[in-house]
Amino acid sequence: MSQTLPPPLFDPFAPGFTDDPYPQYAALRAAAPIYQHPFGFWLLTCYDDVSWLLRASLSVEDRNIAASPFQDLREQMWGEEAARPRGVSMLDRDPPDHTRLRRLVSKAFTPRAVQALQPRITGLVDGMLDAAERAGRVDLVDALAFPLPFAVIAELLGTPPADHERIRQLTGTVVRSLEPIADPAVASAIELTAIAADMIAWKRAHPADDLLTALINAEDDGDVLDDEELIAQTLLLYIAGHETTVNLIAGGTLALLRHPAQLALLRDDPALIANAVEELLRYDSPVQASRRITLEPVTVSGVTIPAGAFVMASLGSANRDEGFWGPDAAELRLDRKNARQHVSFGAGPHHCLGASLARLEASIALERLTTRFPGLALDGQVTWNGRINLRGPAHLPVSLGT
Repeated sequence: MSQTLPPPLFDPFAPGFTDDPYPQYAALRAAAPIYQHPFGFWLLTCYDDVSWLLRASLSVEDRNIAASPFQDLREQMWGEEAARPRGVSMLDRDPPDHTRLRRLVSKAFTPRAVQALQPRITGLVDGMLDAAERAGRVDLVDALAFPLPFAVIAELLGTPPADHERIRQLTGTVVRSLEPIADPAVASAIELTAIAADMIAWKRAHPADDLLTALINAEDDGDVLDDEELIAQTLLLYIAGHETTVNLIAGGTLALLRHPAQLALLRDDPALIANAVEELLRYDSPVQASRRITLEPVTVSGVTIPAGAFVMASLGSANRDEGFWGPDAAELRLDRKNARQHVSFGAGPHHCLGASLARLEASIALERLTTRFPGLALDGQVTWNGRINLRGPAHLPVSLGT
């Protein structure tokens, strides 16, 4: 007679999880805040533990996962190693490689370059809202949340004329490799790599005052990015520069529409927009989890995690932890004093390099949208993108009340 095992406390494949994962997170925080899944990986869900993990000197490189018992997990979570080409993106590298790559990219990705985009972002938003107003009813993902960050990162990089719609399709496929599902998207990754290589070759012949030229010219004591590194960083910036911001703008709009009193508060006090974006980031993180691999046994809140373990930090759960945020952690409060202490951009050496750009885009888009359309309202069924990690609305039908 076979034994029936109880269902795991954490089941991201359960029906409805990608629509609303927060009940599972709350149950985990209450019953097993440091949880070892039957598959073998560990999951941290409380704010203090997640914050510690993000700042600890642990690995992000999959090669540091022990061959057993985590080999099956690695293949299930990421696909077979040979089928998941990642190049040398700094997202997947430990020091000193990560330190070197981030230092070189940071020389180009400066606050001045980001702030210089403000007039252009405002113009793009206004143009997209003009088109939306003429339609009266739109899918806000297609009308604003997706095209805005895609256009901004393309202009910031200074990429040459290209089939942007094809790039959008490919990045949407490749980004699934960041999900805890074996979906390596090899063909799309190969095609994107070829496109990036062509972009870099074109930019070498046509330098300009843009990020891609700056990456090509980035130098630190004689150190420069080689062609393979340039391709990897360009693709990382392209994908990370728009996929997460789509979730922030669409998810933030949805949260406001579901909390009309908070939306009214923002309309009454537009100066609240900066803090509102921080609270929206906390309330529904565009990136739900981050991963680390232990190189030696570590003890977290009295629990010892062995060496070679795959550890997931649940950013979404940490951002709703009542132990840190208080009893109203599950509520949206745009005037929350400590909203900026969320972990949605990570922390420590892997803190999101594009956080300032995401904040700027969301601030302009949400402020212009909510001010211009006082009759803004949901007008149909919200559809989620079905992703566990880069979670957000795939379709957000709204009426602009015009």
